Amino acid sequence: MNTEQEIKEMVKEKYGAIANQSKQQNQSSCCGSGCGCSNVEFSVMSEDYTKLPGYVADADLALGCGLPTEFAQIKPGDTVVDLGSGAGNDCFIARSIVGETGRVIGIDMTEAMIAKAKANATKLGFKNVEFNLGDIDNIPVENNMADVVVSNCVMNLVPNKRKAFAETFRIIKQGGHFSISDIVLQGELPDYLRKEATLYAGCISGAVQKEEYLRIIKETGFANIVVQKNRKIEIPNDILAKFLTIDQLREYKKSHIGIFSVTVYAEKP
Repeated sequence: MNTEQEIKEMVKEKYGAIANQSKQQNQSSCCGSGCGCSNVEFSVMSEDYTKLPGYVADADLALGCGLPTEFAQIKPGDTVVDLGSGAGNDCFIARSIVGETGRVIGIDMTEAMIAKAKANATKLGFKNVEFNLGDIDNIPVENNMADVVVSNCVMNLVPNKRKAFAETFRIIKQGGHFSISDIVLQGELPDYLRKEATLYAGCISGAVQKEEYLRIIKETGFANIVVQKNRKIEIPNDILAKFLTIDQLREYKKSHIGIFSVTVYAEKP
């Protein structure tokens, strides 16, 4: 991996390609990263949205790693901002909760994702859901305007996570909160995995240690931090074999490195 800007461009390129794939195509790849992993019939990270109110099949690309809207304590009339909104999946779930009196804003840095999300919103006739192009570490939203922020498997893609959480803090109202699902590590990922660009875009090699992740949130100024869900992710051997030699795969399996999907809640005092 190289500079922050180079990482962003790589992620943007890969997710731009994903925007033009179906959910089925994404599910047959490594966390939707398009690496063409064989014999994988479901997304490694994602969870099932289909039973949640407001679910829109055309907006579900199976790219998340949790169900943040399920834990986000969204209320009717709230203003909700979704960071890394993709094709609009979490935004449409949130919209079903905030109702006609609420507002939902999706932010994504990929033009193709924004176009797909806007097309979905137009088709559904939603007037209180909008999608804006922008980076999570420079969110195009006013100070203190969100009651709730959600994000699903996106913060790990941002090179400067401190800046991203500082921006999240800035846009949340005093007394507001976030619920963010993300990938974190327990144990150091080997260099040969951390340097792999496809695994970065696939939500793995951009992840940081769980303790560091929670420390960044606390040092940003958030309070009442709670891990709402903690789920271990098992990466199938046929995915790892795309990037590792036999010896490296054996070494990795012995290392007991933990890859976890966590959903974290925190409040802005």
